[in-house]
Amino acid sequence: MGIVKISDDLHDYLRRASQVMSRSINSQAEFWIKIGIQAELNPDKTFTTLISEMLEKESVNHKGKYHE
Repeated sequence: MGIVKISDDLHDYLRRASQVMSRSINSQAEFWIKIGIQAELNPDKTFTTLISEMLEKESVNHKGKYHE
């Protein structure tokens, strides 16, 4: 595990977003990083498509049930 330095303004925004999304600050940052990577690799895909594909990859369907 490493340390990532970000601006105070970004950290404050991250903290507020994490509260809204009921995530820890680290979990929110990790989520944004994962989405950002996928968005850069797949610029033609929407946010919803990226999330759906990430869920599918983790073997979770849209109802939150695990695939057998």
